[in-house]
Order: sequence, then C-alpha cells, then structure tokens
Amino acid sequence: MDTTRWLQRPEGRLAYDVVGDGALVVCVPGMGDLRQTFRHLVPALAAAGYRVATMDLRGHGESAATFSCYDVPAAAEDLRALIDALGGRAVVVGSSMGASAAALLAAESPDRVAGLVLSGPFLRDGSMPGWKRMVFRLATARPWAVAVWRAWLPKLYAGRTPGDHAAFLAQVFASLRLPRHAAAFARTTRSSHAGTEARLGDIRAPALVVMGTLDPDFPDPVGEASWAARAVRGDVLLVEEAGHYPLSQRPDVVAPAVLTFLERVGHRA
Repeated sequence: MDTTRWLQRPEGRLAYDVVGDGALVVCVPGMGDLRQTFRHLVPALAAAGYRVATMDLRGHGESAATFSCYDVPAAAEDLRALIDALGGRAVVVGSSMGASAAALLAAESPDRVAGLVLSGPFLRDGSMPGWKRMVFRLATARPWAVAVWRAWLPKLYAGRTPGDHAAFLAQVFASLRLPRHAAAFARTTRSSHAGTEARLGDIRAPALVVMGTLDPDFPDPVGEASWAARAVRGDVLLVEEAGHYPLSQRPDVVAPAVLTFLERVGHRA
C-alpha cells in the first residue's frame, strides 16, 4: 500500500511518511539518500509509542525536482514546514546533510526542536580537505554525477550491510534516474555547511551524535564525532562495524540508544 503523503512548498512538493502515534520524531536523510534509509529505525520508534515522520529531500526519492535551491538552509526550511504541518515540537533525527539541516533548524527555531540525533553529521565544511572537496564537486557535475555516486555510495557502507542492502541501493539509483533528479543531486553536492557551523553555539536542544567508526566520509570519524559533540554540547555514540549509515547498518545498537535518548529528554506525548 502506498503510504506517501505530500507537503506542498512554494516551488514543489515533498514526499513524506508517518507511522505510529505519540510524540513526534522527524527523520531527514542526507544527500543522495532516501527516506527509506530509516527503515530499520522507524519500526522500533513506532512500537515504543512515537509518531515517526520520514521525508525525502528536494530532488530526491519521490520529492519534486522543481526547486531553485537545494542547499542546507532550504532543507532546514522544509523541515520546519513539515514539523509545523504535523504539529508539536519534534526530536529530529538527521543523517549526513540532513543532520546539518536539523542542527541549523534547532539553532534558528528552538521552539520546533525538542532534541537532535545527528548521524554521520556534516556540521562544517572543514571536515573535508579543500582539494578533496573540489575533486568531489568536479566528479559530481553533470552528466557523470550519478555514475560517481553509484561507485562511491557502496563504499560508505563500510562494515556490516543490511540484509536488504542491494534492494535499497537499487531504489536509490532508480530515484536518480527520474526526470531532473540527477541535476538536483548534482546541485545538492554544492551545499555548504558553513552556515550551520556558525550557528552551532546557538543550539539549546539536547543532542546525541552517532558516528560509525569506519565512516569513510571523514579522515578521523572518532575525532569528528568528538568535535561535533563538543560543538552542540551533546553525547557521542560510536558504532563499531559501521560506516556512514549506522542507523541502517547497526540498528541493534542505534535503535536502543535513540530510545534511551528520547526517554532522557522527556519527549513523550
């Protein structure tokens, strides 16, 4: 059964799902990913009595690729709009670029965010060397952006892979073949996290930083997690045998930790 719901924005619509009842948890994926990246976390949260929404970024998955902007502030505005549409404050679970958008929203709108779970978070541009960032931007320009992502994405799953890994990757790549989605993805790769970094000191919501110890997106994943936790005054969960996507690679570790965090911050209906 198709459970997709739609959030209308000024330049297009965004796809999202809602499962369960109770206090609101909103999950936002990163660049080149889909809302189904949270497929192993959502059932545990819903079973524990939470209302869990998962959204697709602009130009990703079932969301439209008709927007003029695909950067982090735009994602934060979309996240704010979804929370407002669903009602109430939310704990936001952000992955990769989604973590940057979640952190920016928490700084700008503390009344919307009751807590943050930041997984594999890009909270600054300096975490990637300048030369590597330039190479990545050249590599992800059209028309070869999808081919580069197809080659790189499997490497981000260093460590364990979910049982449905191949089917999920096929879904990701099929999404990128939709009209205008490859161009939207290429534009998303240009996103800067400098605006998020500048506002990290304004975050007041409790936070949990989740990092796979094998995450190839960071030269020093453990060090990056420590920096991020200090910047947002949060706690760290280091996940062994996981790369950039510990939420799906090690749900046996991450889901209990997220539930404990939700209880600790008192996020209940």
